[in-house]
Amino acid sequence: MENGKPRIPEWAREIRELRKRLGLSQAALGQRLQYSPVAVSRWERGAKEPTAEAYIRLGHLGDGPASWSFWSRAGLRTSDIARTLPPGARLGKSRLPEFEIVLAGGGKRAKQRSRKLKIVAIPVLPVRAATLGESGDRSMDLAQIPAEAVIAAPVTWNPNSGTTSCLRVKGASMHPAINDGDLVAVDASLNDPDKLNGKIVVALHQKHGLLLGRFRRVDAMQMLESENREYGPLVLGKGRDWRILGKVLWLFRQTP
Repeated sequence: MENGKPRIPEWAREIRELRKRLGLSQAALGQRLQYSPVAVSRWERGAKEPTAEAYIRLGHLGDGPASWSFWSRAGLRTSDIARTLPPGARLGKSRLPEFEIVLAGGGKRAKQRSRKLKIVAIPVLPVRAATLGESGDRSMDLAQIPAEAVIAAPVTWNPNSGTTSCLRVKGASMHPAINDGDLVAVDASLNDPDKLNGKIVVALHQKHGLLLGRFRRVDAMQMLESENREYGPLVLGKGRDWRILGKVLWLFRQTP
């Protein structure tokens, strides 16, 4: 107790301090994190601790020790980042340092100036997006799903790291581009149908749940297509029975 009031947890203090350093209101911070102002208020009062994904997003807004404090609460370990470093590189105890990559080989390339690399932690969500012919999970808001793991990736892979998450793929109708069991990174900020014609997207369908396919617009018709032409397209109606959740940026595939 402090002055007769319940003691506020340290993690709640850190969130409040981060918001004030950024000069944001609770509503503005919630908007950047894709959470409600009520959720931010509960965090700062210590009434409810953020989810793992929320901590990861808070880490992206912080720097140095603040970032690592949030990421560690999300379950991100130093070893998760260390595996991405070149041999001999080390991580500091309290922050993610800038480090150098030495270009392999001799000649002019070896004499080029090394560049600094930044990496971000991308949450891996315990949900599956199905290809056509299957039904996926029925998660409506990816931002509210706690992460089961994280992937450390170069910042250049994630133009909008605060809205990017990874999902598992279910089904084989996108083979050979994407296989059953692949892990895809989805950017939820890229969801405008007018800008996604011909792109691979994840959509939420009222009947089929989370779906992964290539979005097409032909005149007034909108549809999802498979890479495997044995599967016909899914024609999308004009009502509220579907919406695009985000664009697929890249994927990870396990080798046999």
